[in-house]
Amino acid sequence: MSGVIVHEWLEPHGGAEKVMEEIASIFPDASIRSLWDDAPLRFPDGRVTETWLARTPLRRSKKLALPFMPLTWRNLGFNDADWMLCSSHLFAHHARFSGPARDAKKFIYAYTPARYIWNPELDERGNSAVARAVAGPLRSLDRRRAQEPSSIAGISKFVRERIERSWDREATVIYPPVNVADFVSTEALFTNSEEKMLDSLPSQFILGASRFIPYKRLDLVIKAGAAAGLPVVLAGNGPSLSYLKQCAAEHPGMVTFVETPSFQMLRELYRRCLLYVFPPVEDFGIMPVEAMATGTPVLASSIGGAAETVIHGETGYLLESFDSAELSDAVYSAIALAGPACAAQAWSFDKQVFKSAMKTWITSEDVSGS
Repeated sequence: MSGVIVHEWLEPHGGAEKVMEEIASIFPDASIRSLWDDAPLRFPDGRVTETWLARTPLRRSKKLALPFMPLTWRNLGFNDADWMLCSSHLFAHHARFSGPARDAKKFIYAYTPARYIWNPELDERGNSAVARAVAGPLRSLDRRRAQEPSSIAGISKFVRERIERSWDREATVIYPPVNVADFVSTEALFTNSEEKMLDSLPSQFILGASRFIPYKRLDLVIKAGAAAGLPVVLAGNGPSLSYLKQCAAEHPGMVTFVETPSFQMLRELYRRCLLYVFPPVEDFGIMPVEAMATGTPVLASSIGGAAETVIHGETGYLLESFDSAELSDAVYSAIALAGPACAAQAWSFDKQVFKSAMKTWITSEDVSGS
């Protein structure tokens, strides 16, 4: 039976895009509908069809395009698919086609209900005067649209609870896929500059790695290193770089920056570090699983998705607050957990587990509607 996959928009990089690649590989005959496609090489086989927004300057500004998204999703045109899978973190689950697909079985794979209207404390976009003014009507519309699918899956128990609060719908949990084998592999080829960077690193260090944006709280990785008296490596890039360098300047010689690391470089940093420190409250958090796949333990928040992947006292340590006076003890307690238990836990989130769960979820429903 034919299907159609709906996704917000496609970018060259991003966790949701990695998930989309796996979903597309599970259902290779399904077409893909997206607001716009900024990564045409990701699906070069012509599977992706864009909306009218892709032909306007709005594709370059999600903020400006936002008011047009709900109506655009409701008017996607003719489609004869038997089922629809919406990969949604904003309004993709509002999707509706004309033709036979109008009555097709609808599934939502939800990264989260739109944080900027449901949880503005987690998304700065929700704090503007305009966002606050429209949040009420959008919440009502969003909850109404979320009653349409026959089934909803969230990316974690943390998100499932948010779905139940926001949309008043029950949901199953299907954790996002991690290609664990890529991190278990020891094959690597470094550039000359990467070799020099690796040679310059401290023999022992703790690692913080992510996009350099405020809510990732990489400043708390520096705090953890200072509390434990250990060097820190921060890997990534983004608008918080200058702020993080200011934080590092308070601890001269303690922090090393590895800007925009390649995959090979990031994997090597996971391997070499004593501990991967992950302070943010995330809906899931793929990077802690990647770190564990290399045998490295994780220090993370006890709130959010990381609390579902890191086993406290076995593959890492979970903190209620990084302001705790016990931060130094937590760092050393987590470091002591390095070993095969970490890698074994990572396999629980491998892409093959995701593939099996996703197939079972979709095919367990009578997608023909009969």
